[in-house]
Amino acid sequence: MGDKRLVHIVDDEEAIRRSAGFMLRTSGFAVASWESGVAFLRKARSAEAGCVLLDVRMPEMDGLQVQRELAAIGVAMPVIVLTGHGDIGTAVEAMKNGAVDFLEKPFEKAHLLRALDIGFHRLEHRQEELESEREAGIRVAALTPRERDVLLGLVRGHPNKTIAYDLGISPRTVEVHRANVMSKLNVNSLSDALRIAFAAGLKDQAAVAVHQPPRPGATDPMGKHT
Repeated sequence: MGDKRLVHIVDDEEAIRRSAGFMLRTSGFAVASWESGVAFLRKARSAEAGCVLLDVRMPEMDGLQVQRELAAIGVAMPVIVLTGHGDIGTAVEAMKNGAVDFLEKPFEKAHLLRALDIGFHRLEHRQEELESEREAGIRVAALTPRERDVLLGLVRGHPNKTIAYDLGISPRTVEVHRANVMSKLNVNSLSDALRIAFAAGLKDQAAVAVHQPPRPGATDPMGKHT
């Protein structure tokens, strides 16, 4: 497919394959379309390397299963997950498994192109990715213990209310800590924060949920007990 960057679109909806394919071709990409995860997996080992735009909800085998199978057979193409259901838990699971980003249908062109830039950078600069893992560790180390707790809650895919319950603080306080996390990590989106957290190795720590009761006498940033 020449010198153009290749995007594999894996989606059972023909309309999505057509519209996304048109968008990508007019943006200068080469495109290969696959009607199912099973069809893509049959050819994945011999397919030209590129980024994979992978739908979550598909018959036979869903996107998360396809993602895991790609890793199992040694295909290291960067994956961008598509979801039409706003399922944060699914998106977090995909990113734990190494996805570059997740996009909610209908996705914005700018968001897709940004995710593809990250994916192709990952594909082309493996050593720089290792350096970015070290940088991620430095950023996470700058968080306070409570901010790190909140980040771990986000890594688990929990909403603010659940994080607040687990930590024994108010949802409003979680919002404050979450804003501080985003600021210290220098990110503007949840997917960027998750990417840094996973690069820093927090996904393993997040496997075990914790409940921390309020500490007697301590106060949170909103003046309530933590």
